[in-house]
Order: sequence, then C-alpha cells, then structure tokens
Amino acid sequence: MDYFGLCMDALNLAGQGVMHISFAGRLTGKKRKPGHFAAYILLLCALQLISVRLALDGSLSIAAGVLELYAVSRFGMGNQPSVSWLAAVLAFYISQLSFGMINSVEAALFPHFIGTPLLYLLLFAAQVLFFVLSACCYRVVLKLLAWTEDSQTPYIGLLLFPGLFFFAAELYILHTDYSFFAPVISLEEAGRHGTLLILQGMGLAALLCTLYAYRQLCQGFRAQAELQSLAQAAHTQKVYITEAQARYEQTKSFRHDIKNHLSLLDGLLKSGKLEEGREYLKKLEAVSEALSFPYQTGNPVVDILLGEKLGLAKGIAAEVSVLLPKPCGIDNFDLCVIFANALDNAITACRSNDGAKAIRISGRQQGDFYMLTFENTCSDDPLPPAGTGLSNIKAAAEKYHGALLTEKIGGQFYLSVLLNISDHGRGFL
Repeated sequence: MDYFGLCMDALNLAGQGVMHISFAGRLTGKKRKPGHFAAYILLLCALQLISVRLALDGSLSIAAGVLELYAVSRFGMGNQPSVSWLAAVLAFYISQLSFGMINSVEAALFPHFIGTPLLYLLLFAAQVLFFVLSACCYRVVLKLLAWTEDSQTPYIGLLLFPGLFFFAAELYILHTDYSFFAPVISLEEAGRHGTLLILQGMGLAALLCTLYAYRQLCQGFRAQAELQSLAQAAHTQKVYITEAQARYEQTKSFRHDIKNHLSLLDGLLKSGKLEEGREYLKKLEAVSEALSFPYQTGNPVVDILLGEKLGLAKGIAAEVSVLLPKPCGIDNFDLCVIFANALDNAITACRSNDGAKAIRISGRQQGDFYMLTFENTCSDDPLPPAGTGLSNIKAAAEKYHGALLTEKIGGQFYLSVLLNISDHGRGFL
C-alpha cells in the first residue's frame, strides 16, 4: 500500500504540474516550454517533501504552491503580475475543488471496499476521474476568460478577490470536513458528504457565473470603444463632406464671376495699365489656388481628405494615382471611411519605421469593380491584430459586395479594397 500510495502521489503531482502550467499558459496566450513544466514539477516535489518532513499544515503547503506557480508564470513566462496571481489562484482552486468533489464520492462509497483488492483499482479510477474533472473545469474557465496582452480586459485584477473567496471556502471545507474515509459510514455521514458535494458544485457554478459576467463586461467595454470610434469617424466624415460642399459652392461662385474678372482684366490691358493688370492677375491666381486641391481624384470630398491627411504627414513621401469614376456609385461617407482609416493606419506605420517613409495610393477600374490599393512602408516587426480601422474598412467594402485584402512583404504593407461600383452591385448588409 505504501508503494501504491507513493506512485499515486507522484502521478498526482506530475498531473497537477502539467495542468497548472498548461492552464496558466493558455490563459494568457503565452507559449509553454518544457523548462516551465520541469521547473514547476520539481518545485512541487520539493514542496511535498518539505511538507511531509516538517509536518506543515495543508493550507501552508497550498499557499506555497500558489507562490510557486505565480513565480513560474510571472518570471518564467513573463506574464503580468495581476494575471499571474489570478492564474495561480484559479489553477489551485480548480484542483482543490475537483479533489473535494471526488473526495465526497470516495468518502461515501469506498469504505465498503476497504480490505479488498478492488480498492486499489477504485483509487486509481478516482485519480483519473480527478484529472478529467479538473481538465473539464480548466477548459470551461479558459473559454470564459481567454486573455492576451493585446486584448481589452480592463480591471482583470478584480477577479482575484472572488477567486480568493471561492478558494478559501474550498480550503475550509477540505480541512474541516474531509479526512481519509472511515471503515464504516452511516447514512447520516453519506448525506453530509452528498451535501458537501452539492455545495462545491454550487461554488464552481458561482465562479463560472462570475467569469461569464466579467466576459460580458469586457464585451461591453469593446462595444463602447467601437461606438465611440465610429461616432468620431462619422463626425469627421461629416466635416469633410460639409467642407467639400462649401468648397464646391465657392468654386461655383468663382466660375460664375470669372467672365466679369476676365472682362475687367481685358479692359486694363487695352488701356495700357499693365502693372495694374498684373496685380489683378496675381489676385485671380491666388483665389484660384485657394480653391484647388493638391490631389485630384474626381471627388471633392476625397480630395479634401487627402489634402488634409497627407498635408499633416510631414516627412512622408506621398503619391496619389486615383481617378474615381463618375458616377461612382459609392456614398461619400463610405469613401471617407475607407480613405481616412487607411491613411491613418499608413501614417502611423510610416512614423514607426526608422527607414524610408512613403505612402502610395492607386486605383483602377475593372468592369463593374474598382480596386483601391494603399501601399506604405513599415517596420519589420510582426503586424499587430486588426483594429477598428480595418474593421470599418471591411464593413464599408462588404456593403458594396466587395472585399478587403492585407499583405506584408518585407518592409512594405499593402491594403487592397475591392468595391462594386455598379448600381446593381450596391447592397446593404
């Protein structure tokens, strides 16, 4: 029995070590290395040996185990402190909870098999069931609480407090109501263990409900951030459209008065007032330049947007080769969404690059489709996850039965937006 117990302890420590490190790594999206598993299992074995030699209280041993897992997660995997604490507490809580639930079943059923060879098989089956139950709990928790450093999970450290509460309650149950099962168990004892099993199941359900509520809260934060971004983008696009309309009216007024200006200029020249004629001509040129756009795409809204965005991109070479068809079939608001978000991303990428900084925008029509291509220089670092800007561009493209494609080749990033510009191709999804 001593050899069997020793083997079971070794299996238990190894299994828990693997599950704890796997859980901590998957929770934060960090890669688990063989060294993490080996170091943590050795720490657990050393802790078990010290606990047996010094007859340490079970709570102290578990607290030391939590510290060990925190250390491996924090310093070995490089996770943030709050997430490392949360991963360590949840990992040990699930282990102790699974042990407590299996212990409830053992205490109620196994006394009948004491002294028989079947007991060893039942104990081994209980150990396997413990691993299965723990793995299922870890899987559910990970599904509710997937976290990475680039994910929006505000105030994740607050989950540590409910986790500690559930953990402390489980430890209290284990250390006050459980011990190795007695040779004979009464009906009253069986009922008590059944009640404890139900209470522990309710504790697990309460934890999962807490994590579910937190996940919904995070989704609310993300939705709120996206709505704010969309509201800001909508306001910006309205400003562009209003400015384009005002510029159009100014141009229309200038064109209406151009005959009078030319007549006056002709009179000055005929009367020999050459200097006055030159001064008047300079004024006309100044007015004309004020009404012109640095980039001509055939759409005044896009022209104003390009002029403003690229005009602020100091030190970045810009080339625009876009001529939008008339009629375009694409709403000005959607054009602003595509160009504004694409330019914002391109300018940000260029500024983060230490080398050449350049942006090139081109467009070409193929039948009923129009392809916009945004090319910019970028650093050699991996691309960050797609943000709200690309999501907005994709939504605008899909609105016109189009598509979005991104590609990074060396230090160049390409964003291609395909749009159906025909009237029959317009659709609202």
